[in-house]
Amino acid sequence: MMQKLWQKKLKLNYNQEVIDIIQFGSSLIDGKEPNDIDIALIYNRIPIKEQLEESQKIKQQLEKSSEKPIHINSYDLYSFFEESNFAKESILFYGKSILKNDNFAKILGFYPKIQIEYSLENLKKKDKIRFNYMLSGKKGKYGLLRAHNGKLLNPGLIEIEPEFEETFVNAIKEFNISFKIRKALIL
Repeated sequence: MMQKLWQKKLKLNYNQEVIDIIQFGSSLIDGKEPNDIDIALIYNRIPIKEQLEESQKIKQQLEKSSEKPIHINSYDLYSFFEESNFAKESILFYGKSILKNDNFAKILGFYPKIQIEYSLENLKKKDKIRFNYMLSGKKGKYGLLRAHNGKLLNPGLIEIEPEFEETFVNAIKEFNISFKIRKALIL
């Protein structure tokens, strides 16, 4: 179950040095049951001691609006982009801004997308039809693409929002077909 803390339009008290407060990780992935909610705080360049104090104040405020424990990661704008920051990809790709109620990457001018390339070559005709119904729907029922705002870019290639990757991958795996996943930050 996704924990959409970023959609709650929280009234938070925070220092003017805070650039953004971002929810990321498994709490945003459809079909996952997270143990906690991961939050990244991005600061202008301020002393570490001030970052830690401010992070604790924000954590206490967020915990009042969450059923799950809050896990905070703090970065200044420069350390965020360092090669040693292993959370950077997840924050950029899956992160949702609590302050702006939108994808964090969009604030930087990017649109994160998952592209799934698949081949139905080895399927029987009836399974190809079932696969199409799974994606596009049947008899007035929504398929995965419409239900999750995905797009069929061309036969064998779909594009979806990152938070629905698990949902689509699990559905595609049921057909025992080969597929490849590409993560894209689109301008």
